[in-house]
This record gives sequence, C-alpha cells and structure tokens, in this order.
Amino acid sequence: MALRFAQEGVRGIGVADLDEDGAGAVAEEIGDAAIAIGCDVSDEGQVAALLDSVQERWGQVDLFCANAGIGTGTALDTPDSVWDQAFNVNIRAHVLAARHLVPQWLERGEGYFVSTASAAGLLTQIGDAPYSVTKHAAVAFAEWLSITYGHLGLRVSCLCPMGVNTSMLQTGLELVGEEGVGARVVAAAGRVLEPDEVAEEVVEAIREERFLILPHPEVAEFFRRRGDDHERWLRGMRRLQEQIVSAG
Repeated sequence: MALRFAQEGVRGIGVADLDEDGAGAVAEEIGDAAIAIGCDVSDEGQVAALLDSVQERWGQVDLFCANAGIGTGTALDTPDSVWDQAFNVNIRAHVLAARHLVPQWLERGEGYFVSTASAAGLLTQIGDAPYSVTKHAAVAFAEWLSITYGHLGLRVSCLCPMGVNTSMLQTGLELVGEEGVGARVVAAAGRVLEPDEVAEEVVEAIREERFLILPHPEVAEFFRRRGDDHERWLRGMRRLQEQIVSAG
C-alpha cells in the first residue's frame, strides 16, 4: 500500500512496522517521500510517537492504514497470552490509532481510516479461534467508526481479503498439523493474491469512499449466503471442518 500510494503522488508516507529494517527497505524504495518508523502498534506510547514523527515531518495525518496483523493457528487450548497478543495486534492497535487521530480529524472535518481485517472477519477462520474472533472485532470497530463519525467527515474503509502472498501466510503454510490448518484453508479457498493487487483495490475503494474492500469478489457471495441462510451456511462450514479433520 505504501508503494502504491507513492505511485499516486502522495508526498509524506510513514512506513511503520515492528520490523524496522523491513519498514526501512520500503521507505528507501519510495525515496524522499517516505520515512520508516519502528513501532509496536499495540503499544499506545509507540503509536503516539509514530504519529508525532509523521506530523513533525509532514504536518497533519490525512489517512491512516491499520494494517498490522497476527495469526496464531490455535483453538480452545490457546494460552491467555496468545489471545492477548491477538487482541492487542488485530484490534486494540486500531483503537489506539483512532483514539489519537479521530479528535484531530473531527476538528478538521475530514480524515480517512483504512482498517485491515480479513474475510475471516465477515465469515470465520477454520483452525484459528483468536484470529477469527479478533478479525470480527476489527470489522465491528470499523463499522462503529463509520456509523458514529461518518456524518462529521470521517471516512472509513475495511479491507477483507482471503489469501494474500505475505510472510504471515507463507509462515503458516510451513507449519504442520493443527497450527497450519488455517493457512492451508485460506490458500485453498481461492486464488492467493499478490500484495500489489490488493493495494490497487484499496486505492480504488478510497477514491470511491467505499467501506467494504473485497479483493476476492467471491467473499461477497459467501457473505450473502451467510446472511440469507445462516443455518445452511453453518452446516456447510461444519462439513468443511470435518473434511479437514478427516484429511489430517
């Protein structure tokens, strides 16, 4: 997304990541229009420092992408510490960013929050309870922001892809047994998209000020079926779960 925004001529991009070297590589590829900041987005102090760094360099923040995510590949036996980490990264990070940015945006009468959730946030994620639950929460928070502040100039988009060729997915595919089930299901559910394909969808949605961003169009059909007949959808998901368990 950072690279795609730069192609659009955006001058003033803050690339933030827990992996500061990775963020630095992206910022270096963009050039003078970007800076890199090492940041744990689940830590409020670091989020505040991130925003301060960007604003000191370029002034106000016009658009924020809450894009950090973590998958666990675990179920009911998941330790509390893993649940806490999933909540902190997949949803609390969104709340922290909004807490600092929304008051500024409301004062100005405009601002844009792009939330990365997942198709799992609209449907569910077989094999990964914390991921499914926290991605549902991310969708709910984005909806709440849009409903609560949309009439005051806040625009919100929520990105809900299936498989994307990222290190998180590739790491999951390398796992064996139950921990790798979620990644294998995602990879088999539809075409795994490249990040630049998803970024293109994000740019188009921002232009249209569209809330739901579905790079995999089939997600819209799955979501419709879920809403039309929830019981039937649940039965289908149970069958899929049974097939996965039977296949080992």
